[in-house]
Amino acid sequence: MTTKKIGIIGDGNVGGALARGLQRAGRDVRAVGDDKAAVRETAAQSEILILAVPFGALEAVAANIAAVSAGKTIIDVTNALTTEMKLALGYSTSGAEELQKKLPNARVVKAFNTQFAQHMDSGRLGDQRLTVFVAGDDAAAKGDAVDVATAIGFEAVDAGPLANARLLEPLGYLNIQLGYVLGLGTQIGMRLVRG
Repeated sequence: MTTKKIGIIGDGNVGGALARGLQRAGRDVRAVGDDKAAVRETAAQSEILILAVPFGALEAVAANIAAVSAGKTIIDVTNALTTEMKLALGYSTSGAEELQKKLPNARVVKAFNTQFAQHMDSGRLGDQRLTVFVAGDDAAAKGDAVDVATAIGFEAVDAGPLANARLLEPLGYLNIQLGYVLGLGTQIGMRLVRG
């Protein structure tokens, strides 16, 4: 099976964990930090780009990769939070929709933001498979995100159009609130249960 080249922009906890999970799955993946030239080169060479950077860095990253992003799947993993750890956007737009406006020729998908970094290299919490919700307007791009999530070990669920990132971003914020503010810790995760 031929797999697409995956670039991860952001080599912190989230980007590093996603890179480990994809490397374990045998995928062609490269993760880079905040070096502008390396980010642009990685974006140019990749077919799928995962943006695992702080929300406040998205505008600069988008400006840096705009010229080489046409037709590429861009998976937005960011939590749309302010520096005060409050929800930055919601209900009438989302961080992912705003990113799509900055990269109009790319195919933006929202995914992975509802799980903690500790689980992003396996897609599991203990023996339980966690769920990644995938929202986007382009069916092929959503397919790319589903493939990436499944390769790592997650269950991937189509969460509808990119506008549904307005729901996924607050869900990610709820996960952070539960884990850090309400004291449940990071050994928790989101899982869709079917009856």
